[in-house]
Amino acid sequence: MIPLKPLALIGAAALATTLGHAQSTTSSSILSELVVQDYALKEEKPDGVYAEPEWVRQRRFSNTRVYIQKNPWEVGVEEWYRTRFYDGGRVTQRFQQEVEIGLPYRMQFDIYEKVLHDNQVGPWAQEEVAMELRYAFADWKVIPGNPAIYAEYAFAHEGSDALETKLLFGDDYHGWHWGVNLINEHKLWDTKANLWGVSCGLSRTIIDDKLSLGLEGQWSHEDVEKSEVILGPSIQWLPTANTHLDLVAMGGLTQSSPNAECWLIFGFDFGSGTKTQGYKPVTVGGH
Repeated sequence: MIPLKPLALIGAAALATTLGHAQSTTSSSILSELVVQDYALKEEKPDGVYAEPEWVRQRRFSNTRVYIQKNPWEVGVEEWYRTRFYDGGRVTQRFQQEVEIGLPYRMQFDIYEKVLHDNQVGPWAQEEVAMELRYAFADWKVIPGNPAIYAEYAFAHEGSDALETKLLFGDDYHGWHWGVNLINEHKLWDTKANLWGVSCGLSRTIIDDKLSLGLEGQWSHEDVEKSEVILGPSIQWLPTANTHLDLVAMGGLTQSSPNAECWLIFGFDFGSGTKTQGYKPVTVGGH
């Protein structure tokens, strides 16, 4: 017969182990709830394969890119309309059709065509066809500023082809969203001119997952031209879960800038070839 005292000790140890496990499970559950509740906005919760939030996956800014928009093999299309107004009555209009394809390893491939009309030059004509590749250095929130690199090759209808490279940065904080791009565009022959620029965007959520207001701007300088600076308000509306509509109206702040530059962008996401249920962190709290 086992003595009573050792038996009691064994029982007490087993009970303590059970209670400890239950307490640990309860604590983890509570912590998980706190982590979930920490995201006050649905559009800022980890949503994509790389933990990127929903607002990143719906293009937020006209001239400023942020991170990667598409999950692997997800496809989306966007239609862009841009108009510029200059002194002397000159007006240019540009339509851009874009197809976006998500790739594995935090990459995205885009292809698009631009057609342009200048009321002082002639009828509508193709401006260029371009291909773009993005690569993000890490999952969302792993590196401050969520850096990504962007490279675009443009086949010009007339004149020199161009290679454009950008460093993309962006993040969010309690309903505020921001993005900054460092830009270089190099003409590959003829003048071999370089354009340098910085674009930026800041927005504030008004209705979660539906409506945001913001401010966008860009500074650019080409070797043979004076600097242009534009700045103005923006608005984004999400009619459905897979569509977005952006309107931006920026004014010129320097003598060589257009008097105004306006954008209208409509995007539609077809969905993903890889079934995902949003980002699921391996440990509580994820990144």
